[in-house]
Amino acid sequence: MIGVLAPETENWVISEFFELFKTPWEFFRSDRTYDVILSVGDVSCDERSAKLIVHYASCRLRMDAEEGIEVTVHNTRDLISQDGSSLVIYDGHLSFRDSGKGTDVEPRVADRFSYRSERDGFRIERIGYDLFAEISHLLTIGQPEEFAQFPTVDLHIALLRDLIITSGCELLEIPPVPEGFGCIACLTHDIDHPAIKFHKWDFTALGFLYRATAGSVASLIRGRLKFRDLVKNWIAAAKLPLVYIGLAKDFWSGFEDRYSDVEDGIPSTYFVVPFGKNPGSKLDDPAPRRRATGYGAKDIKDALLKIKANGCEVAVHGIDAWWDSDLGRRELEEIRNVTGGKDLGVRMHWLFFDEESPKLLEEAGAAYDSTIGYRSTVGFRSGTTQVFKPRLTDRLLELPLHVMDTALFYPAYANLSPKNACSLLRELVNQVAALGGCVTVNWHDRSLASERLWGASYADLLEQLKSCGAWFATASESVAWFRKRRSVVFRTDGLDEDAGSMTGEACEKLPGLLLRVHNTGKNVEEAATHFVDIPFPGVRQGVSELRDHCT
Repeated sequence: MIGVLAPETENWVISEFFELFKTPWEFFRSDRTYDVILSVGDVSCDERSAKLIVHYASCRLRMDAEEGIEVTVHNTRDLISQDGSSLVIYDGHLSFRDSGKGTDVEPRVADRFSYRSERDGFRIERIGYDLFAEISHLLTIGQPEEFAQFPTVDLHIALLRDLIITSGCELLEIPPVPEGFGCIACLTHDIDHPAIKFHKWDFTALGFLYRATAGSVASLIRGRLKFRDLVKNWIAAAKLPLVYIGLAKDFWSGFEDRYSDVEDGIPSTYFVVPFGKNPGSKLDDPAPRRRATGYGAKDIKDALLKIKANGCEVAVHGIDAWWDSDLGRRELEEIRNVTGGKDLGVRMHWLFFDEESPKLLEEAGAAYDSTIGYRSTVGFRSGTTQVFKPRLTDRLLELPLHVMDTALFYPAYANLSPKNACSLLRELVNQVAALGGCVTVNWHDRSLASERLWGASYADLLEQLKSCGAWFATASESVAWFRKRRSVVFRTDGLDEDAGSMTGEACEKLPGLLLRVHNTGKNVEEAATHFVDIPFPGVRQGVSELRDHCT
């Protein structure tokens, strides 16, 4: 059991942190003894009441002087490294240098962000930043693109886990990994341009003509396009007038069939714009006119019903829901009326969002949101692979967006070749496979058609996800699995550690949960990389009974 000692102002982020690091904990009580005390800021406790004390603080503490440690304050955002691990720190941190006056501090090297002290049979780990200030920053403000590749929240969890395990303490957790799988893969598609017939010589159509003709030649020269794809694009450009007058098939229509073919039974989620020809608002000003789509949900009703019949999900690609809950209700209701859906999720068009948006979406009736991500790169904007609860919401959860096709291939963004995109995605998928959690992918409706023709890269990504044992789930299924995990409650009904128990929701339609036990019969060196996983039964279970499964 971890006892957390921190200012009450941080209660929200502490509670959310331990939904992500799903392990037994409680707010510190002076009448209890703990395996671990996690202290944040300039607070004190009876250090003899735990096997391990972890002090997080970005300010000098009395113990620093007592241990003979020189402290340097760093108030800027920084990428810090120690023992081969790297962390991005956003809210200021300290570096430590041994002055040579201490007696039991290790290791005695300069400019580290942590140090260790052994006292009378218990260990103290001193970390030079405020853990919960960092987590709050990541889950509310997020990371700039320069640090997109770091799953920083998950790295903070990994650091704390390693400190606990290597101290010799037993650790129980519910990892963010479905039973029988390596991770979760959520495939999504933003439906922006389901047919080119909705665009009569507008910005979208003219952009298509340029990219299909001159742009394709340039891509061929740079090695970004194959010759056969150049021919496909030129043929599509030549057909455009015939499409407009009804003498040729619309080469953007049929997106639902193209994805059904390549996904071959894998469920995915389609985010659909409720009302067409409306660019929406940027709060005080109208959004750019080109943000308006040429269609509304009613215009593609047959395709949406086919999507649902194929076992996929239809959700809301919102226009104004991010800033006005009344307009959000209208958008959700329109998709319900067209598709018959009930608990609908949202992703905002062009990823419009601000800190108040989760609360407004919840008021509108959205079941989840999947907007938080990058427009111009791929990675971990919120610093995590996990679904989380935003600060101002009670029930709505956020399914972070990690990969978007346009971010990979658009000249104004990463502008990657298919080969380089494949390498980048393989690295990201491997990160998720190592950490657990969910990788959320957005491949747009027309990305398999001319002039983009990004189908080969998408198929390669699917193979990468299959190879790491991913559970393929719709957005609502992914969120539901994390709700199931969040429903687990670790209880300690008395002072005896064996009085602990766990309860959680059972849902037969979703994969099960795992209980992961570290330091069960292993020495400290082995415990860092070895653990025992047992299926979590989904009902009240005593800790002593669970421990019996591991011996």
